Amino acid sequence: MTRPFKVLGIQQIAIGGPSKEKLKTLWVDMLGLEVTSTFVSERENVDEDICAMGKGPFKVEVDLMQPLDPEKKPAVHATPLNHVGLWIDDLPKAVEWLSANGVRFAPGGIRKGAAGFDITFLHPKGNDEFPIGGEGVLVELVQAPPEVVDAFAKLAG
Repeated sequence: MTRPFKVLGIQQIAIGGPSKEKLKTLWVDMLGLEVTSTFVSERENVDEDICAMGKGPFKVEVDLMQPLDPEKKPAVHATPLNHVGLWIDDLPKAVEWLSANGVRFAPGGIRKGAAGFDITFLHPKGNDEFPIGGEGVLVELVQAPPEVVDAFAKLAG
């Protein structure tokens, strides 16, 4: 099975809670991560602070999320480890190949994510048409920019 794309590394982890201020107490105040931006989306029902650890192409985001409305979906706070984001070297090829091989995607398709990269999500559960899902975990695929693709290629030797 020849895969036409590579998973390069962890791009982000997203942690949800009823209050991002409580999350910031641990991740920013205690662990020293830096808040690099914020993102608010009515459609995604999220108010998040995007934090960073590491530098350059090996920087990993830690997104601290709270719902805009705790009664609405998606419930970004209902699963504390909301999702894991993976750098992908060729996102359109990955989506095409994974779909053709039975992987279920969440609604929304490829779109701009909170950090400005093209993203899409693997559904946490498979179904009859697409039996492969995240087995309860939401997985975000993130198009890696050229400098990240190059850095990982150099690291691999």
